[in-house]
Amino acid sequence: MGGARMATVLGKWAAARAVFVRRGRPSKGVAIVGLTSAILTGFTGITSNQFAVETIGNNVANVNTTAYKNSRALFETLMFQTTSDGTRPSAETGGTNPIQFGYGSTLATTQRNFNQGGTERTGVTSDLAVDGRGFFVLQNPDGTTVYTRDGAFSLNSDQTLVTSNGALVQGYSAGEDGTIDTGALGNIVLPIGELTSAGATTNAALTGNLNATSELAVAGSVSTSAPLTTTGGAAATAATALTAITDGNGVARFNAGDVLFIGGRPDDESRAGGIQKGAGDVPPRQFIVGTDGSTYGDLAAFVQTTLGIGVSETEIGTPGVTIGDGTSAPAGAMVIRSNVGEVNAIDIDGASIRNETTGTQPFSFTTTPAIGDGVTTSFLVFDTLGTPVEVRLRMALESRSDAGNTWRFRAESVTTDGTATFLDGGTLAFDTNGRLVTATGTQLSVPGADSGAAAPVTFEVDFSAMTGLTAVDGVSTVALADQDGFPQGTLTGYAIDLQGIISGTFSNAETRVFGQVPLATFVNEQGLVASSENIYTIGPNSGPATVNVPRTGSAGAILSGELELSNVDLSRELIGLITASTGFSAASRTVRTADDMLQELMLLIQ
Repeated sequence: MGGARMATVLGKWAAARAVFVRRGRPSKGVAIVGLTSAILTGFTGITSNQFAVETIGNNVANVNTTAYKNSRALFETLMFQTTSDGTRPSAETGGTNPIQFGYGSTLATTQRNFNQGGTERTGVTSDLAVDGRGFFVLQNPDGTTVYTRDGAFSLNSDQTLVTSNGALVQGYSAGEDGTIDTGALGNIVLPIGELTSAGATTNAALTGNLNATSELAVAGSVSTSAPLTTTGGAAATAATALTAITDGNGVARFNAGDVLFIGGRPDDESRAGGIQKGAGDVPPRQFIVGTDGSTYGDLAAFVQTTLGIGVSETEIGTPGVTIGDGTSAPAGAMVIRSNVGEVNAIDIDGASIRNETTGTQPFSFTTTPAIGDGVTTSFLVFDTLGTPVEVRLRMALESRSDAGNTWRFRAESVTTDGTATFLDGGTLAFDTNGRLVTATGTQLSVPGADSGAAAPVTFEVDFSAMTGLTAVDGVSTVALADQDGFPQGTLTGYAIDLQGIISGTFSNAETRVFGQVPLATFVNEQGLVASSENIYTIGPNSGPATVNVPRTGSAGAILSGELELSNVDLSRELIGLITASTGFSAASRTVRTADDMLQELMLLIQ
């Protein structure tokens, strides 16, 4: 019933009551008052159901609003007119109940339902949903702190996490070492495209199995050249100048400035004239007579360095490159003894050392093969500038006993030109169950001279995951499991886990913690004051915000790449709409009926 109609009805009531009172008919005036009360009571029903429809309409309008929480209108009776409080039972009567007339209903409160809404997978990392209790903390442009369940966030031009309306998402920051500072809230910045500094390798872990039935490595390869002589026909020695060495015709084999290629020409892609060590090629190197050395012994030392032969005191035999003195090898011959085992064997022929200046081949070799199985593996470590350095390990079975097997490894670093430099060696001892018992020589140092990085690069090799069991296929396997060095990289993406921890991923496969998204909880969520843009503010009855790490206390978890849906149940809302509209119609009918009765009373004035 409209306001004009209601005013008309009330006007009629006042006029009729005055007439009946003047004419001495107060009982009819009382009747008019009763009808008027009925009209007013019906009007409260109209108003109450109107509030219900408004609340339901708002719920329906927000059925697709992210993280919307539906509300319900709750009503209460207004007041009662009590004409009798009732009487107690007595010997003559059973007592009477109160006689009361109600004056309708009114809105008691609107109550928000904070039950969990469903979640929708979006695949957008910055989209966050709260699974459980809690609210994201935001800072409005005016500096005020507000709260929301709507996690449709994104990065702005400053790489700061913000809402769709520009409010700043608040969180905890992390230091360079990934330690999260939970002492203060601040903006969450994810600098996509940022470069990270390089990190030198300090630890490298290997995994694999060294076949227990491998053949013992008891001898290395021995390559002996034809003897070289001086002008007078005397056998050359280590101290003999290269320019004094001649061929059978007295022609000098080497002249000052001659360029010798060891391992063939660097630009020769064929394997002819190359040198092999184990199953791999030895990269060629260039020796200039008079610049890189002037004696036969200098050339031998250069060849030994090129071949990366380990000459430590713990080596079996006498590996290295020497000049024969006529006792164990022909005088004047270059003798190349490899470390033991086929993995260390050196395959060299006459074309492997070539005088490029004269086009001659000063040496011819005969080789005795090595004895013993083994395995080779290569991996990269990084210096302080992030430059990768190849490290090669050669492993051979050194001894076998009732206590277990012992393997010896030899480490080489491979420079950018492919040259292998012997680093150090050690042993791995396994018990009778194939478990590693002891490891020696596990700390390796790569020289890194003239690289611009801090030198040497020293790192620890972890062999704890290695085993010494019999391999089904009879083959030993070794591989790098992990190493902690890394080159410079670019931040390419990030992830947010259930506890809100933000981890950035760099192009070099490194990760770093950038911060954490917290959640705010309240003792009484119903006391929060809802505002536009899906935000809430602290109300007088909500209690203060308690900011927690997700999944601690009463705070829920954070789901990245998902958004919480509205918890509006359309079927329930439509049923509520039907009952509210029915109540509205019934209340209107009450007013109309009372109005009709009042009209009948008005006729009695005539």
